[in-house]
Amino acid sequence: MNIIKMEEVFKTSGIPKYTFVSPKEYTELLVNLRTPGRGLVVEGPSGIGKTTAIETALHELNLDKSVTKLSARKSEHIEYINEIPQLGSIGTVIIDDFHKLDNNCKLHLANYLKTLADEESRDVKLIIVGINRAGENLINFANDLVNRIDIIKFETNPDYKVEELIEKGEMSLNIIINIKDEIVAASYGSFYLAQMLCRNVCIHENILETSPSLITSKLSFELVKSKVWHRLDSAFGQRTKQFCIGTKLRKEGRAPYLHILNWLAHCEDWTLSLRDATRNNTRLRGSVTQVVNNDYLETLIDNNSEIRDVLFFSKDSEQLTIQDPQFLFYIRNIPWKQFATNLGFISVEFTSKYDFALSFAGTERPIAERIAKLLQENETEVFYDRFEQHRILAEDVEDYLQPIYESEADFIVVLLSAEYPRRIWTKFESDAFRERFKSASIIPIWFSDFPPSSFDSTRHTGGYTLDRNLPYEPQLQEIVLLLLKKLADSRLARYPNQHSDTLN
Repeated sequence: MNIIKMEEVFKTSGIPKYTFVSPKEYTELLVNLRTPGRGLVVEGPSGIGKTTAIETALHELNLDKSVTKLSARKSEHIEYINEIPQLGSIGTVIIDDFHKLDNNCKLHLANYLKTLADEESRDVKLIIVGINRAGENLINFANDLVNRIDIIKFETNPDYKVEELIEKGEMSLNIIINIKDEIVAASYGSFYLAQMLCRNVCIHENILETSPSLITSKLSFELVKSKVWHRLDSAFGQRTKQFCIGTKLRKEGRAPYLHILNWLAHCEDWTLSLRDATRNNTRLRGSVTQVVNNDYLETLIDNNSEIRDVLFFSKDSEQLTIQDPQFLFYIRNIPWKQFATNLGFISVEFTSKYDFALSFAGTERPIAERIAKLLQENETEVFYDRFEQHRILAEDVEDYLQPIYESEADFIVVLLSAEYPRRIWTKFESDAFRERFKSASIIPIWFSDFPPSSFDSTRHTGGYTLDRNLPYEPQLQEIVLLLLKKLADSRLARYPNQHSDTLN
């Protein structure tokens, strides 16, 4: 009997000799590699076997004698990648992590790929490897590349392919893994995750090499999953918390970073379109749009190398992609409700579309806008008309505004100036929210020159007086602080146990 070491069977690095499974895209890959000069882009999630398939196919075609492997993750490789168009006959070059190259380098490579294809070069073959939409990204630099390169999209592997990998490992070690079906499901189409989970089963069952007699494992999947997750927690836990908190914990806010990561964890192709996500999650649209449009998300990732190692954000397409399959496994198995509470968020369940809606006369727009921006910076959802002008266009304005002031905002912040009772729109808005005084959801802010007799119903409600004779900014900061405390108290009263039903 041929005795094989377990780590040679279930491999988490390098080319698997005993458990290689050809992906369904393998034939298309072989044809391209045999075609002189024709560029190749292989794209898809990390850990699904892209590089393994390429290197195995090159070996099968006896084309692996002069292969140079480069990665845009390595600074020492980037200079070489930039020089490729001037290097002449360099054989086959694999450029991994293409998405991390700067745009100037991508442009040079795009133009060089056109030249190689037109000349049907037998001396140079460029293979670009990247995450989802790497091919689309490349073509953006040269539209006429479309017919000169092949873009092979590696999808997540179907379950039967993952099962085939496990069965090859079982055969090599003369074992039966009793939780094979659960491992297939938990691998999410990733050959890497399947290898990792099977490797852990063998370690816990003390299976170190091919068994002389058939062995059946007796572990529960929950035990294996728990042990793997807790091991990964030491590697990913801190950076995950840093991402979910963002630049600062705003416990009263809507936790946009936490929700972004939760959405990403449940994306089938490991990539989250934030444009689609905000369309589909209107209650978080404002807070998420805020961190994307103001570059807070991009800055958070760029300034933290540990986060940058596991997440890639494309500002142009507003897509967030997981770069490490282990990180995918980790975040998919986070107990999200408890996790959000442990981080300090008061609640991540939101019954209202907005936390605050502002009502004011046009003369006080600068004050209203400053309050709105301060609230927005604290990751709350605020209705302020200029934030939503593009949505109001072509709509019946009264039909659009009425439900916001009647019920879609937790609190209405009313800026009561001398002009407030004289304006048409403030009359409409106040009629819409008038009944809400009974529910303690109207917060009046009186300007010091507001006539006491106007809008008398607010005088029975706790509010704040804004002094016209004092600098505005310290007063506005104090107002926003009070509003956030009011929101926090409301959330704690509504969810005393801080349970959440919106995360899974």
